[in-house]
Amino acid sequence: MAEKVRDYSKLARDILDAVGGEENVVSATRCATRLRLVLKNSNSAAKQEVNNLPGVITVVENGGQFQVVIGQHVGEVYEEFAKLVNVDTENEDYENKGSILNRVIATMSAVFAPFIYILAAAGILQGVLILLKMLFSNFENTSTFAVLDFMSWAPFTFLPIFIAITASKHFKTNTYIAVAATAALVSPEWTAMAESIGNGSSLNFLGLPLTETTYTSSVLPPLFLVWILSYLERFLNKSIHEVVRPIFVPFLSILIIVPLTLVIIGPITTLGANGIANGYNILADNVPWLAAAIIGAFWQVIVIFGVHWGITPLSLANYEQYGMDSFQAYQTIAVIAQVGAVVGVIIKAKSKETKRIGISAGTTGIFGITEPAIYGVTLRFKKPFIIGCISGAIGAITASFFNPYYFAYAGLPGPLTIVNGINADYPTSVWGILIGSVIAIVLPIILIQIFGFGEDTAKQADEDLAKGKDAVTTEDSKAEASAAQTSEDTIHAPLSGKLMSLETVPDEVFSSGAMGMGLAIEPNENKVYAPFDGKVVMIAPTKHAIGLQSDNGVEVLIHVGLDTVKLDGEPFTLRVKEGDSVKQGDVINEFDAEAIKSAGVQTITPIIVTNPANYTEITIDETEMTAHGNNLMTAIK
Repeated sequence: MAEKVRDYSKLARDILDAVGGEENVVSATRCATRLRLVLKNSNSAAKQEVNNLPGVITVVENGGQFQVVIGQHVGEVYEEFAKLVNVDTENEDYENKGSILNRVIATMSAVFAPFIYILAAAGILQGVLILLKMLFSNFENTSTFAVLDFMSWAPFTFLPIFIAITASKHFKTNTYIAVAATAALVSPEWTAMAESIGNGSSLNFLGLPLTETTYTSSVLPPLFLVWILSYLERFLNKSIHEVVRPIFVPFLSILIIVPLTLVIIGPITTLGANGIANGYNILADNVPWLAAAIIGAFWQVIVIFGVHWGITPLSLANYEQYGMDSFQAYQTIAVIAQVGAVVGVIIKAKSKETKRIGISAGTTGIFGITEPAIYGVTLRFKKPFIIGCISGAIGAITASFFNPYYFAYAGLPGPLTIVNGINADYPTSVWGILIGSVIAIVLPIILIQIFGFGEDTAKQADEDLAKGKDAVTTEDSKAEASAAQTSEDTIHAPLSGKLMSLETVPDEVFSSGAMGMGLAIEPNENKVYAPFDGKVVMIAPTKHAIGLQSDNGVEVLIHVGLDTVKLDGEPFTLRVKEGDSVKQGDVINEFDAEAIKSAGVQTITPIIVTNPANYTEITIDETEMTAHGNNLMTAIK
């Protein structure tokens, strides 16, 4: 029997020791590339220690999960880890486990992430309208402006309905009941009644007084409504006979939850949201430079820890109450500082690969998306991330002296949303944001040219993977030796569909390049084919991901869909097993695309070369569409 080079039990033990031992682990699961842990307590020291372990590519903390990215051999590490801990290693219901903070973070992420780009698009449209009003003085009086204006505000006006859809999936309750209940909150009739109460009328529901609280653009009231609805619906489903259940569960749910929200849930949660926003506003109004320094320096740290979704109610509450928000003005400067740090690395770096990753990551930063920049460049080299945070703080502090505000919500604050700071009543606002942004992008470029950008913290892990230290058998070593004699290795398309650059994939572990080089396909068929002659070296237990190694040694991961691990393998039908030899064009997996989409999961399929360090160059097809069997990538020695 071939002897394994990597000691999996030692790596599992090292990870467990680094995260605080068995008593700190709530649950442990795995997907195709990551060991997913839910910890009682987590800290940056543990993350750094795990990140530095040989064989670990990177560590991502998101949604209350401590995700250790290992690669195709995560299965072996998981098996050894499961032997060391006496915790639930099967239950995927993370939302009900861990600390309150982790559960709040997981909820905010699950609720806002699916529609944040809709809010971003609406915010950009509002910014365009601001510019058009400046350029054409009469444009605001046209019906064209009126149409575009209500279009831009529609997602915010009916935000509770968006929240109902995503929150109902997160809390596992009936989406249609949730939408019906929240639609009642934003109905024009209730808005008119609330206005009447505000003008002095005394209205009640069954003798209980109603308040003047309105719910358009609100966040916490619909979120708590759906959360409480999930318990109410489960109780009703257990209590009502199945014959009349389909009618009376929706009837009683709406009859109870809507008045309960109008009388109790809505006023209390609105007060809480406004209180949080007012707490920040007190600091920003009285010590603006301190508020600016905190946001400019630590916003990207908040993004890394995945708690940035928790800020959304604060900003939305400010827009709802005052029509403006300074938090997003400073947030924009922090984002631009990370883009500046990436530009600094691109200019300073000699490696073509570092420049390539930097260009793609910096491009996404222009649109306010910094995860690729953080995971792929700045945090990878450490020093640029720190320089970016310092520059963000200095830029934000400078801007604070100009009374900066955003006057339209920006779903993804960044360079493109600076126009949201334009307002005739606050003429210095946009100038402060512009000056702060210039400092934020120029300063890190200068500092990185002077002090450099540090050592690549992913280098050791990449070398381990390239040399086969993390679980390559002697048989694998023979394949690698054979590869040394081959100049090129062609990887054929395993699916038909639309090609996407890896950087545009909405999963930072793939888009950052941490897993390796490659691209993604949005499939238009339901079969996965072998991309070359070789063997199957890994199959995820949930069937959604397959790792293969070609006869010449190139290693490829085919990950069907994003976050499809949670589907527990149901939409997939495997045609191979681990250890099987395959020929290019063999069907290795089949999937039900409609079932995946109906579960709210994307079918975008990353195809990753996981041992790029073995090759001097990997060329990638840049056409728009492909068919299975077409040349997709070429690995060149």
